[in-house]
Amino acid sequence: MKIKRISVWVVALRSHETYHMADGKTCDVTPSALVKLDTDTGISGWGEVCPIPHDLPAYAAGVAPAITEMAPVLLGADPVGPEAVMERLHAHLQGHFYAKSAIDTALWDITAKAADLPLFALLGGRQAQDMPLYHSITCVAPDEMARMAIEAYAQGMRQFQVKLGADADWQADVARLVQVREAVGDGPLVYGDWNCGTDVLSATRVGRAVAHLDVMLEQPCRTILECAHVHGATGLPMKLDESAHDVVSLIAGHQAGCMNAAALKLSKMGGLSAMRACRDLCLSLGTQMCIEDTWGSDITTAAVVHLAASTPARGLMNTCDLSIYVGPRLAPNAPVRENGRLPRQQAQALALPLMRPLGARR
Repeated sequence: MKIKRISVWVVALRSHETYHMADGKTCDVTPSALVKLDTDTGISGWGEVCPIPHDLPAYAAGVAPAITEMAPVLLGADPVGPEAVMERLHAHLQGHFYAKSAIDTALWDITAKAADLPLFALLGGRQAQDMPLYHSITCVAPDEMARMAIEAYAQGMRQFQVKLGADADWQADVARLVQVREAVGDGPLVYGDWNCGTDVLSATRVGRAVAHLDVMLEQPCRTILECAHVHGATGLPMKLDESAHDVVSLIAGHQAGCMNAAALKLSKMGGLSAMRACRDLCLSLGTQMCIEDTWGSDITTAAVVHLAASTPARGLMNTCDLSIYVGPRLAPNAPVRENGRLPRQQAQALALPLMRPLGARR
């Protein structure tokens, strides 16, 4: 089997509501690059990458040129066994992991189809009976965020990511965490996320003000060292996101003692191959994981759900049905949340889309 064609489309994903985060980051209409690898046997594989502006060292317009640069290595290559192909790509082009993530996902899609197996069977076998989801709440007025939390709770959600810092007002961030915590009651997981958009002092003031609550903090500052200072000053558990991007950074977060949980994301890690290695390390370290991506539609959601389905429940804090937050929907068989989780039967039947995306430009 050989790769004979590489196609790239761009789809404008529109958030159902403008998504506000710290440090001026927003998601409204975000371009997503969809990649299709065709083989000489008729089997095709799909991948996707949707970099949020100013979130990672990545940008959507860079995907197609990076893939053009990698094309000489890909065309004519045997796609079965993604790690081997990715090693050659890394030697050919350093970095650009966000563009490589879409290629790697498509290679895994082809490999699973060639084996006539669901992708999760190749990533560790189906481990989870069903998978917990979290619901992310845009950073707006505290009472409006509490209303959104109540609405999601009524739909069965029991894990809530509270975006913080959009107005650089630490007291407003305290109110956001307090009101969402009160809105959902005792038991559900609530964590406040700055997307590395604040400073140690502000995050510490927020953390100390809510230290009496059952809450977790997520990536307040840019570096692991800064996050470790906040963790030590507040005594609150912490989740690393932007700083946790490979095996080395995960080990550093663990050694710093500020990584109770970590966000594993396709586009920042370079695809399922690297993400699986990070998943297995976190299992060894005892770190809880959120298995997801920065943003995306049904293709990205399908890929992360396969990895989540192959992750033992002891390490899976949650995953994310990213496509629920945006339109258009690209695949008729996309997973649909039920009572705050993705049911087992949906993971069993899940396949990456076998179709040209609707509304895409090539």
